[in-house]
Amino acid sequence: VQLQASGGGLVQAGGSLRLSCVVTGRTLSDFAMGWFRQAPGEEREFVSGISWSGDSTYDVDSVKGRFTISRDNARNTVYLQMNSLKPEDTAVYYCAAKRSGVYYSTRHSMYDYWGQGTQVTVSS
Repeated sequence: VQLQASGGGLVQAGGSLRLSCVVTGRTLSDFAMGWFRQAPGEEREFVSGISWSGDSTYDVDSVKGRFTISRDNARNTVYLQMNSLKPEDTAVYYCAAKRSGVYYSTRHSMYDYWGQGTQVTVSS
């Protein structure tokens, strides 16, 4: 199983980006999915999660109302739409796939597969 994340870049505060994560090697519907991020010198933190069917999602408080996670199982792709970006959103963003259970987890140790990360930089 491989995860390929893309869509990061440099954007001004208040701008938007959409991250994509393509899963290959197995069908996406086998996994609950999560997005995490890691800023320099910080621990990796959970951002958003989505159940295998897409009917349940969760966002951490710091991104609620600004970020939206979604999935297209037919395209084997998970998305993270990020609006109203702030400089504190600057980090490397990782997608992750959780094999067991139908729901996401906020704990990175629960995920089985990881993408390579995509850099998001928000300038003030």
